[in-house]
Amino acid sequence: MTMKMRVSGGMRVMACAVAAAMAWGSTAQACTGITLTAADGSVVRARTMEFNVNLESSVILVPRGFARTGSTPDGSPGLTWKTKYANVGTNPMGLPLIIDGLNEKGLSVGLFYFDQSAGYQPYTADDAAKTMAPWELGSYMLDSFATVSEVKDALPDVLVAPVVFKQFNLVLPVHYVVTDASGASIVVEYVGGKLNIHDDGIGIITNNPPFDWHMTNLQNYVNLGLENVPPQKLGDVTITGLGQGTGLLGMPGDFTSPSRFVRAAIFAHGVDPTTTSKHGIFQAFHILNNFDIPKGVAREDEKDKEGNIVSDYTQWTSANDLANKRFYFRTYENSDIRVVDLTKQNLDAKDIQTWSMDGFEVAHELGAPDAPK
Repeated sequence: MTMKMRVSGGMRVMACAVAAAMAWGSTAQACTGITLTAADGSVVRARTMEFNVNLESSVILVPRGFARTGSTPDGSPGLTWKTKYANVGTNPMGLPLIIDGLNEKGLSVGLFYFDQSAGYQPYTADDAAKTMAPWELGSYMLDSFATVSEVKDALPDVLVAPVVFKQFNLVLPVHYVVTDASGASIVVEYVGGKLNIHDDGIGIITNNPPFDWHMTNLQNYVNLGLENVPPQKLGDVTITGLGQGTGLLGMPGDFTSPSRFVRAAIFAHGVDPTTTSKHGIFQAFHILNNFDIPKGVAREDEKDKEGNIVSDYTQWTSANDLANKRFYFRTYENSDIRVVDLTKQNLDAKDIQTWSMDGFEVAHELGAPDAPK
């Protein structure tokens, strides 16, 4: 991860952030995002959230008129704004910020880990009034804009600086997917101190390397197909495939970001077409089942201070219905799908509303006297 910070005190902060990133970064990069467009034109953007410590996420609703101030590397007040459009989604570590969600206009934003590639814009004290931290940019976009086009026009005027996220003691390396109700989608990345905006016509995002690298990498898999391969003859011997799926022999199956990008692209564009957003929501959850990471199978060599294995796992999976303004989610402990309908909430409330994501799944016993009919 490339980071540039102010010289005054910055080298000490950078050294601390880099050391923390070495401990956190190599496993915390397994999120997968997809986009589906139904036959009726409705759009669903969905993703998994993997991390190697509990993000303590809740679902929050940010009302209109909520005041915010951006963070800066030197602690000065940054960009100030108020929420124009109410929005709903998941937050990290109890903060009043959204890392995946949508607003009342159907604009949706997701933050994805971007270790080894993220390099934010250089900052000076004169830039404070237009500056914010990487983890604040997602909420800024949801609070302020209705379409991808508006986001594209506004981002060059904002400075996203290498601010240390105190909860993790590092500069969070992230990039962003932004999708609106029309289906327009972009990936926003800061690399080498510069803003890069990529049109995401394929609707897929994972993690490092940058988005354009992933698109080039897809060319390595042009041999893959959804149809089974016909039998082949080797001399007088006919070789037939072993069961279904021979067209996808060679598809990468590991949890690395490049492999997940390829699988997500194939699955999202290979499933039966969705008819409505409701159909698309549940189709998205089925696709993302393939990217669930159980605790312990994607791990580091070291253990944490309590002696536990450090490993990524799928903490929650979410899906945004951009047509109907509904935010769906399930968690590692509870695979029941829950939903918040933004159109049924008080969008002018005085403060943020919070819903817990905690709780364990309940198995319903069939045949018991109190079992559901």
